[in-house]
Formats: sequence, C-alpha cells, structure tokens
Amino acid sequence: MKSILVTTAQQQIIKTIRSCFQSDYRVDHADKKLQALEYLSQRHYDLVFIELDALSADFSAEGYIQALQPFWQIYSTIEIIVMAPQEEIRKAIKAVKAGASDYLPLPADPEEVKHISDNITESIMMQSELDYLRDQFWQVDSRQFVQTKSPIMEKVFDKIRSVSQTKSTVLLSGDTGTGKSVMAKLIHQHSNRRDAQFISAHCGAIPDTLIESEMFGHEKGSFTGAIKRKLGKFEIAHGGTIFLDEIGTITPAAQIKLLQVLQDGTFQRVGGEEVLKTDVRVIAASNADLKKMCDEGQFRKDLYYRLNVFPIEIPALSERIEDIPLFVEIILRKLNNFSSKNIHSMHPQVMDAFSRYSWPGNIRELENLMERAHILETSSRLTPESFPNDLFEFDANPLFIPSSETLTLTQVRQRGVEEVERNYLKDVLTRHRGKIGESAEAAGISTRQLNKLMNKYGLRKEEFKTL
Repeated sequence: MKSILVTTAQQQIIKTIRSCFQSDYRVDHADKKLQALEYLSQRHYDLVFIELDALSADFSAEGYIQALQPFWQIYSTIEIIVMAPQEEIRKAIKAVKAGASDYLPLPADPEEVKHISDNITESIMMQSELDYLRDQFWQVDSRQFVQTKSPIMEKVFDKIRSVSQTKSTVLLSGDTGTGKSVMAKLIHQHSNRRDAQFISAHCGAIPDTLIESEMFGHEKGSFTGAIKRKLGKFEIAHGGTIFLDEIGTITPAAQIKLLQVLQDGTFQRVGGEEVLKTDVRVIAASNADLKKMCDEGQFRKDLYYRLNVFPIEIPALSERIEDIPLFVEIILRKLNNFSSKNIHSMHPQVMDAFSRYSWPGNIRELENLMERAHILETSSRLTPESFPNDLFEFDANPLFIPSSETLTLTQVRQRGVEEVERNYLKDVLTRHRGKIGESAEAAGISTRQLNKLMNKYGLRKEEFKTL
C-alpha cells in the first residue's frame, strides 16, 4: 500500500486529502515539520503534502532549498507538494522552483488534490521508463554505482558510456577517495574486453626499484633476487584492461617504457632482449595535476599526451552532496550484510551534519565513518552519539579582514561588505550554473544589477557553467 504524509495543523485539510485516496493509500499526518521528518525516518512515504508555513523557510530561493533539504536527505526521491492559500501562491511557486514537485492552493479542492497526485505519479512512471532504458547499458551488478542526483556525475557517467566500448586510453583525475578505481572497473565491465582480465596496479605502493619489474616483468638473474623469470602486469593483462592508479608516482625509466607500450604495444622484460607485444587497454588515474607536473619537469609531456586521450574528472564528494543519501543507503546495506545488525536509517541530525561537512577524505571517509558508527550503534538507526564530535562542529569560515595602519574603520567595513558580496554572488552563480536570470531571481535583484555587480568583481558567467 502506498503512503502519504500530510503536514499541517488544520484538520479540514487532512480530512479532504484522506477523502481523495480512501483505501488506496495510507494517509498519516504530522502537525509540524520536525514531526514529519521523524515519521519519514521511520517509514517510507510516496508523497508529502506540507503547508507552506510548516516549512519554516525564509521565503528566498536559498531558504526554500535549505528548508526542503532535510526531506531529501532522508529519502532522496521523495515527492513534496507545498500547500498555500491563494495570497501566498507566489511563495509556493518559489518552493517548486527550489525543488518541490508541485503546489496545492488552499482551501484544498478534492479534484485538484487528485489531479496533482495523478500527474506526479505519471511523471514518476515516465522518468522510471527513461531510467530503465538508460540503465539497460549498465550491467545489473553495476547499477547501484551509477545512481546519482548530481548533474556533474550524470555527465561523468555519460562519458563512461561513450568511451567504454572503444580502445581509447582513459585518464581519470580527482581527489583521493572519490572512487576512481570504481569508475575504472565500470569502464572495463562495459567494454568489449569485459570477459578478459582486469589488472590493477597501485603505482604509488610499488617501490621505485621494483616498478619496472612489476609492470614489465624480468628475466632470471637480471638483478639480485631474480631467481626465476617473472611475467609483468602488462603481459598478464594481454587482451584485457590494466588500471594504473597514481600514475604520477612512477619513475622516469618506467615512464619511458610505458610510453613505448602506449605507442606501439611493445616492451621488454627487465634484463631481457626479446621484444614482446601486448594488446592492453590502459586506464590511468591520478590525484595529482599531471599537467602541472609536466610543466615542472616531473612527468614526461609525451607520456601525458598519450594518457590524456579521453580525460574524465571525478568530482569530490563536497561537489555532489545531493548523492550522500544514496551512498548512505548503499553503505548501510553492505554493512548489514556483514553483521547481524539491521540498521535501516540515519538520524536527521546526522544527515544534516553530512550535508555540511567538507569531506576531505571523500567517499572513502564516509564509508569509514559509517562503518565505525555501525559497530558502535545499539539502536535500529545511526544516531549522533555513534559519530565523532568533529562531524558536528561546522566551520562557518568567519570573514577576517587584516588590520592596517593605513585603513580607516569605514574602509575596513567596505572591504568586508565587498568580500561578502563577492562570495555570495559566486555561490549563487555556482548553484545556478551561470544562468543570469535564475541567479538574479535567487539573489532578489534585477539582471541589470547582477551584471553590474559581476563586472565590479570581475565575475564571468562562463566560469560557473558545468562542463
């Protein structure tokens, strides 16, 4: 049975909505937003009707986004319908622009309630069909990894779909812990080489003295300790894919040999004279800026150009906060499979902390924090007590203007205002991907005023468009 949650203190609204669905749906009600979030953390609801006043928003675009965010942090796919009297419909429309599914004018009309819910249900079905067709490309065991609410990650997965079935070399870049190895496996699993070997080599973990031997093999007696011939990873990976993680750490000698493999598919074992051929698809990854390393003479430019045939940048977790609820669900499922516990949800306070935290360790840090909390937790959901206190200490990044003998108090104040304005505009433009109209509306100013301020602070809309 499908479920609906109505958040209002007005009994007439609850009665009207209940009369529209009767036995088809279970209809629960909450008086306030906090109570609604508590209910959501305990069971799944398909639709949430919430009165505008109960949202506790500050009636700006950003205010509505912050007010709606706790619902999506509990269930990323929840459909929210905002209810408002006719005189506040403009505010309800702002809530819809911020991400709510629709709005319902009050007093509630039964036909309007049914019409809105039917439209949302139809929209969900159409989106599910589109997602199904898109998912046909992905193998069943890979689909949990390609779920995303992030426009940036959607572009990443589009690139992976495009390049997977080619022979092109792929260079994955991104911070440590963003999931580069997972992306490399996705590319291999959806390539024409999926039935062949996937060989992974963490270049940074191999000593410099052994890197050539590990990659290309060695002949018996080629160096002290080489008591027999050894096949290298490129030889073993013949016909398949080799993933070279932290490629920026390999020695200059290994760089030369790798360049030869990429150019003509040939190499020699250490201490050997025979020229060997290999048919290998190379996927490399680095958390360092290889181009900058080239400029500083630490990495060969010709090798960089050979590796950088099809670059894919994996965003940091802080750039895809909207995906945290999906990760939480996947990680909880995995942790439950390896223990006797059945922890099914996260306390809203923890989810709020997750959305504010900077995640320097990215997805790997999230997994580690949740594993620790899962071990400590004694209830059926992860509570704040099971997490480190540091997680709940938000850095508000207070503005600091250094004092100067040459500046008056008025000048310091002016500098402070300009710094706040500049940071605010950058944030608004980033959220709206450089769209002037949407950014101006969110900031509550005209497009002319926004353009004037952008010129003042040297901001260009192109800088904020998603690549």
